[in-house]
Amino acid sequence: MGTLMVSVSGIRGIIGNGLDPHTIVKYTSAYADFCGKGKIVIGNDGRISRDMVKNIVVGTLLAKGFDVFDIGVCPTPTVLYNVKKLNTQGGISISASHNPNEWNALKLLNSKGEFMAPEENKTMLANFEKAQDRYKPWNELGVYKEFPEGLKIHMDAVLQMPHIDVEKIRQRKFRVLLDCVNGAGSYVMPEFLEQLGCEVIQKDCEKTGVFPRLPEPIPVNLQETMKAVKENNVDVGIVVDPDVDRLVLIMENGEPFNEEYTIAQAVKFVLSKEKGNVVINLSTTRAVEDIAKEFGCEVFRSPVGEANVVKKMKEVNAVIGGEGSGGVIYPAVHYGRDALVGTAIILQHLLEFGGTMSELKNSMPAYFISKGKIELGEKNPDEVIKKLIVKYSGGQINTEDGLRIDFDDHWVHFRKSNTEPIIRIYTEANSQELADEFLLEYLNVINGLAG
Repeated sequence: MGTLMVSVSGIRGIIGNGLDPHTIVKYTSAYADFCGKGKIVIGNDGRISRDMVKNIVVGTLLAKGFDVFDIGVCPTPTVLYNVKKLNTQGGISISASHNPNEWNALKLLNSKGEFMAPEENKTMLANFEKAQDRYKPWNELGVYKEFPEGLKIHMDAVLQMPHIDVEKIRQRKFRVLLDCVNGAGSYVMPEFLEQLGCEVIQKDCEKTGVFPRLPEPIPVNLQETMKAVKENNVDVGIVVDPDVDRLVLIMENGEPFNEEYTIAQAVKFVLSKEKGNVVINLSTTRAVEDIAKEFGCEVFRSPVGEANVVKKMKEVNAVIGGEGSGGVIYPAVHYGRDALVGTAIILQHLLEFGGTMSELKNSMPAYFISKGKIELGEKNPDEVIKKLIVKYSGGQINTEDGLRIDFDDHWVHFRKSNTEPIIRIYTEANSQELADEFLLEYLNVINGLAG
């Protein structure tokens, strides 16, 4: 059985076990037919399988008559930005994000430079079987163009974004430890930070495409990085995932700033400059709501997933949004999670704050999240969630994405997996001990309901 995972944002799988050439051709063909005709921007992260996958994608697009602008190794947000900037019919980012070395994926974008909406994905898949029947003759094939300047176009846009004073950041001369896990960040983040006048100590910023550790930027995978931050006496540790849409920060004392607080501090910074609505997903820290309240602004929550957050941001005309996994979405630049945008914001924020990263963290509302999952075996996760709704009907209930229940002293979010018989559980409270206790309590409740 292969590993191929099909979702609203594209396809993902293990090379040689799910994501094979035939599958890549099929999905690229369907995507090309969905886009119609014109130009497509592509880019890829640094992983080893990039050339194999990219060559198949490019060949298929050319056979469909599309002109291809190939940025090369670059962040996923670079592809998003260039689709919008170049006014193309779409874009494909070839990246499995935080998945390990053996994985790769096609992230499919619409003509607005955003991840395809569910209805767009449905339209594309309706044509799936017929897509390979239609290719262009020799004199109507597309033209391939290398477009490395796409990286600079994106970087320049971030450096020119509102509320960022590049000269003042340069004068501050931040000392930064940078961890790019040898991914696409290695091609842009060192130069980007140097343009901001930072002294950069590089860790795992080699352009090998081989991840030296599990690439998801969570504390358990960042022990060596946190140690290096403390040893090198830096102002901040900056960690990006392989395709540079997630930003995780480490405080000067070597402790995690906490990935949830990447978006929390970005919200605090942006709302201090411009009032407006905020959008986060249902699993993101309550600290964002406390911060928005300080500025008299409103927070809206969406189902988990970048496309869902962006959809809600457009509906409510949000000035800032994102996800607790380290994703900052600032529509003044583009509608996509972007670690370059997040980096510029944290440096400007830290500059204006005037203290250390740990002091900045201490100035923000304190919440603690605990995350777990439970395997259900033969039990139906939908039935379990229905029973939970009945049991906790006294709480403030949201069923847009699984089940989230808000109580005065904590919240809990139950989400069923789309790929395996498990329910993920997130709890947040005023202390780690309480969050862990609530998590254990809910695990026991589900065991009882599913038993």
